[in-house]
Amino acid sequence: GVGPSDASPDEGVVEDLPLIDEKAVEQLTEGLISHYLPDLQRSKSALQELTQNQVVLLETLEQEISKFKECNSILDINALFSEAKHYHNKLVNIRNEMMMLHEKTSKLKVSGINI
Repeated sequence: GVGPSDASPDEGVVEDLPLIDEKAVEQLTEGLISHYLPDLQRSKSALQELTQNQVVLLETLEQEISKFKECNSILDINALFSEAKHYHNKLVNIRNEMMMLHEKTSKLKVSGINI
């Protein structure tokens, strides 16, 4: 079994490592950064440009959508006007029929026929 007296597998590893030269680490870090940084900066500027283009595209799409909405509302208005014209014609026809019926009844009354 595992008891408190058993040695940890990591024990002594830190002591086994050679002393780390801080200047070497710094130089390696700078070398690594200088190797990858230009590519990362180019990627960053490309992503920024892409994001700006997407914003412009979204604004353009919103404008086009609002134009379509305006077109739809104009079509709706046109439909309402044509419907109103249709009902206006019906009313004019009813009025004409009523006037004609009124004339006929007036003539009949003049002839002496009571209605």
